[in-house]
Amino acid sequence: MRGIEGEQVLLRLIVSESRYEAGQPLFRAILELLRKEGVAGTTVLKGIAGFGHDRDIHTIDIEVASLGLPLVIEVVDTPEHVERVLGKLEPLLAGAVVMLERAHVIRYTNSATG
Repeated sequence: MRGIEGEQVLLRLIVSESRYEAGQPLFRAILELLRKEGVAGTTVLKGIAGFGHDRDIHTIDIEVASLGLPLVIEVVDTPEHVERVLGKLEPLLAGAVVMLERAHVIRYTNSATG
């Protein structure tokens, strides 16, 4: 496991759960690409409500509107690694929201050891 601590970068992507790439959910294609590229770690969070460019509210409250809920994909790694991976993600990110933030990593350890 590659350790990262101190000042790093948080890459946050917001995509629709209804988007697909090559027959699989877009979030899954992104997750697999990030793992293949060796990023330190990635978390995918499912939103319970949101709206985007179309201004339509998607929510779990209404079964019909629950299609297209937002998914947030967060990646924390070194600035260099995130910039390199972002270039490879670019073809998948049409319609996505892409954000970069500074992140101060306090701890990143193997759960089996600490």
